Amino acid sequence: MGTSRTAFLIDELHRAFDGDPWHGPSFMLALQGVTLAQAQGQVSPDVHGIAEIVAHATSWTVEVTRRLGGHPAGDPEDGDWPIPAAIDEAGWVAMHLSLANAVARAIEAIAGFPEARWDELVGDVRNPALGTGVTYAQTVSGLVQHFAYHGGQVAVLRKLVG
Repeated sequence: MGTSRTAFLIDELHRAFDGDPWHGPSFMLALQGVTLAQAQGQVSPDVHGIAEIVAHATSWTVEVTRRLGGHPAGDPEDGDWPIPAAIDEAGWVAMHLSLANAVARAIEAIAGFPEARWDELVGDVRNPALGTGVTYAQTVSGLVQHFAYHGGQVAVLRKLVG
């Protein structure tokens, strides 16, 4: 892949998810050592907790992968904010594995995406909430930004929930 756009997008996703991004800790580094109690902790009824953020990140990673596979853009099949499986330690571990698997599948989809199609639009109309009306490359960049944004939230929430 060399210096292709595909290689660049894979590198960016890796950095934001579990690598060494410029902005600070990766999403997985922010999650490292988060206990079940911290994951379930709620700062306020209006603020999503860590486990909810992990479920949300997983759901949207799967949706981006579906789009790269040729499916029409839509809300994630599990929903925007699915109910977290972290009801016990096994569920919390399963959430980590589900997220890691979703990212691995996304990287496979990016690697297999035709280089010549990165500038094609996902959907016809710009809908920021749905992430449509942007190119496939911008969709993957959006996933990278999504991990940076929510990784920052995880880092702050860890401090707030103790």
